[in-house]
Amino acid sequence: MGKTAALIVAAGQGTRIGGPVAKQFAPLAGKPMLAHSFAALSSHPAIDSVMVVIGEGQEAALDAALGQVSFVIGGPTRRESVANGLAAIAAEQVLIHDAARPFLSHTVIDALLAALETHEGALPALPVADTLAQGGEALGETVPRDGLVRVQTPQAFRTATIRAAHQAWPTDREATDDAQMVRALGRTVAIVPGDIALEKITHPADFAAAEARHAAAMRVRTAQGYDVHRFAVGEELWLGGVRIPHDKGLSGHSDADVALHAITDALLGVIGAGDIGMHFLRATRSGAVPPRRGSSSMQQACSLRRAA
Repeated sequence: MGKTAALIVAAGQGTRIGGPVAKQFAPLAGKPMLAHSFAALSSHPAIDSVMVVIGEGQEAALDAALGQVSFVIGGPTRRESVANGLAAIAAEQVLIHDAARPFLSHTVIDALLAALETHEGALPALPVADTLAQGGEALGETVPRDGLVRVQTPQAFRTATIRAAHQAWPTDREATDDAQMVRALGRTVAIVPGDIALEKITHPADFAAAEARHAAAMRVRTAQGYDVHRFAVGEELWLGGVRIPHDKGLSGHSDADVALHAITDALLGVIGAGDIGMHFLRATRSGAVPPRRGSSSMQQACSLRRAA
């Protein structure tokens, strides 16, 4: 297929959240909600351009959230906002995504683009696990959930198909998503595995749940590294990968670069992989690195050949 564009629909007012700004511009996990999905789409190697659809008067909020990016003003309904976005892009296929689903992965994008190779549309969906029943003041009959799915975004389409679907859709009837418009045109929309992280954020409690999910996925590790070598005549002095002219150098099995060795130890510590001394001893015992004559095991353990 040819060029691929992405539309992020972010034109709503977010009134159900009740905050001072529309929810798509509200802070979530350290940055505006809109910034999460924009980063996921713009960083995907198969997506050539990203267009944001915003509401009238939201230009300043968009600039504060993303800086100067391509945007178009939407309409009073989601359907009209998407139509305005479709009119502003030039691509053979398009992904249409709701800003209220911020945690989008490249895995979902990959699956959608793969489905477009054989279908005119595709969407991610999750199976329904809860019991479904008719409601009201009292519990009614249960509804069979076999074959039911929870539809998510982004939804991917061949651009000509989704444009035709919008043109054919009655203007006095609204659509909750674009896939039903394509189905009404008589075309098939494929289903790919969805992602629980793509839950839609609608109510204030959804923000707290999203923050908790994001925090649970974060892992922070810190580590320190240090190295010691003695000065010796006849050795070269290397620090941070730079040879420094001097009448003495640091003595060691390798270049004895204490700066690089300390950084290496810190990096190994961050990933939980021990230290360079441990790796050096393993290499020495296996015969990959011959021991230096006259050096102590401690000296050998504190040095490692430069990887360069």
